[in-house]
Amino acid sequence: MARMMADCRRFPSVSNCSLTIIGEEEEVVRAAAEHAASVHEHEDTTELREQIRATLEPEEAYVFGARAPETGAPA
Repeated sequence: MARMMADCRRFPSVSNCSLTIIGEEEEVVRAAAEHAASVHEHEDTTELREQIRATLEPEEAYVFGARAPETGAPA
């Protein structure tokens, strides 16, 4: 199974979060949802997990260092 990535650097946030999570898809979705709830004050819902899953990238897309937030991306 391919490893996936959730990268907070893609999204604008008040804290300028730099967390990147890489692992198996279900692990990444779970960890990213927990992070979104505990750090970014989102509610951990099925909808949030679906949004996270839709933004996952393959591990190979990882970019070392700073990454500019995407315009129009969810917070």
